[in-house]
Amino acid sequence: MTEGKLFRIKRVIQWGDLDSLKITFYPRYYEWMDAAGHNFFHSVGLNMWELWEKRGILFGLMETGAKYHRPGRYLVEVEIETYLAQLGKKVLLLRHNITDPEGRLMVEGFERRICLDVKDPASFRAMDIPKDLWERLSAYLLEG
Repeated sequence: MTEGKLFRIKRVIQWGDLDSLKITFYPRYYEWMDAAGHNFFHSVGLNMWELWEKRGILFGLMETGAKYHRPGRYLVEVEIETYLAQLGKKVLLLRHNITDPEGRLMVEGFERRICLDVKDPASFRAMDIPKDLWERLSAYLLEG
């Protein structure tokens, strides 16, 4: 779901998402944020597969992190809200807020992604975000 510059997806916490304490195993949040990031790109008209196949461009993950506020429990439907918080020459920052059904913040996360030229996978390198992609992304910049 899209509301202007905020992109939302929902997910139900499954048995396989839990650790031995019966709360969401922390690496699952990183998987969900990665998927939400790819959904963000798709929602703004940037299909990551096509960028890779047709233009040799990839937005690679260079840094990620999360702050945990409350645990996720079995069969709870969470909402992941994703937005573009910063857009630089080569790097962008996506922020993710994961909330429970009452809207309480469970996890605050981020992904810092860098634009890569991957035409030659043996020697990919950082590159400036192409002008057409930068202009498209800048229309969705929330924080500045």
